[in-house]
Amino acid sequence: MTKGSRLLTIFVLITMISVTWSPTALAELEWDDDGWLTTSLADDRLESGDEFGCYQMLHLSWKLDPGAMAIECKEYIETKINASKWGSNAISTYTPSSLTMSQHEIIANQGLTVHGDNNGLQESAWHDSQDVPVDLWDWYNLGRRGGSLEQIVGSIDTVIDAVEEGGLVNLYWIGRVDDASIRYDRDIANYLNDDADAWLTTWGESWSYWTVDRCYEFIDDLVQQENETILYFESLQEESCNSVAPDAWDVPITWKIDTNGVNISEIRIIDLELGNKTLPNIAGARNSAEGWFQHSGEYLHLSVLNGHKVEIHFSQQSSDHDVIGRSQFWNNHTAAVTIASHQTSDLFLWSKGFTDYDSIKFTWLVEPRLSDGYSIWLPISVIVIASSTVLGMLYLLKRDDIGMLVETESPKKG
Repeated sequence: MTKGSRLLTIFVLITMISVTWSPTALAELEWDDDGWLTTSLADDRLESGDEFGCYQMLHLSWKLDPGAMAIECKEYIETKINASKWGSNAISTYTPSSLTMSQHEIIANQGLTVHGDNNGLQESAWHDSQDVPVDLWDWYNLGRRGGSLEQIVGSIDTVIDAVEEGGLVNLYWIGRVDDASIRYDRDIANYLNDDADAWLTTWGESWSYWTVDRCYEFIDDLVQQENETILYFESLQEESCNSVAPDAWDVPITWKIDTNGVNISEIRIIDLELGNKTLPNIAGARNSAEGWFQHSGEYLHLSVLNGHKVEIHFSQQSSDHDVIGRSQFWNNHTAAVTIASHQTSDLFLWSKGFTDYDSIKFTWLVEPRLSDGYSIWLPISVIVIASSTVLGMLYLLKRDDIGMLVETESPKKG
């Protein structure tokens, strides 16, 4: 076999494989948008408190081009639906364990700031109840705690233990594998929905809440009136703080306020356009909302959005108060629970089993779905056939070369 023939054969082999397996070529025809993301079903999930985040785009690679993956996946979500009722921009994404810190930074620079889960970085958040995030990059390696929501694989005891330990508990869930539906553990779902003493939230919501600790400003003013004392309080939206985490959503933040032993009788939001609105008592509530609660004579726990000025009516005259700061979790819970639904390619099929659970919330990590009739074995089969053909050619050419060599070196008769 001549050198030119060998190079030509190798070139043909590489060309056939690259064309067959080219992600860009596959992207044009081999996947479809999840149409359910633009329907009232998705709007209902959004309004109930769910979040939409990224898993992947099928024609791109997290390892080869994390920036392109982040950009296109964000666009895939944001052109179809808001990421949360608290904000339109996507915040959360799956990332594989093979990425470097610099690649995680590239993804975060595109606005995807929460990366999960268990992806191998040294910096981490919530891999146990004491793994409290300190810096923004700790959220590049969000832990998985509590196990799976999947039946048989999941354990109700594991979930209960994690919730009772405190911190952020992040369960894993995948609704389908190929054409097979994966059953969820009803005992776990019922416990979380009905009994768990925890804030039931999502990745982006919990991250947005945490960012307030890095910078916040408020104003408070105690006013004595003839028959009562009113505390005016407002968590401010300051540019200096917004720039610390510009992608964070404006979520209700729970503030601890020492009222010096005096009970609260009523709290109102002062809104110049809508008029005053009474805030509800949310003692025991487990999904983010504005409101307040106070056990008799103890701290007031006030949950409000930035920019909402409230008037807090004391039940008797008082001359003292102290804003202690933000509670670790919303509504002063000691534990928070998220459920990350990986590889969500069909929102309808994946979510329809949870319509009766109004408290548990999902972080749907979405990706496009493979087109009908597409099989992953098709490109593999083409590669095998192409490779076999070229290898066969190599074998035949090699055999011909050996035959020619034998004929050349054989002594002539006579």
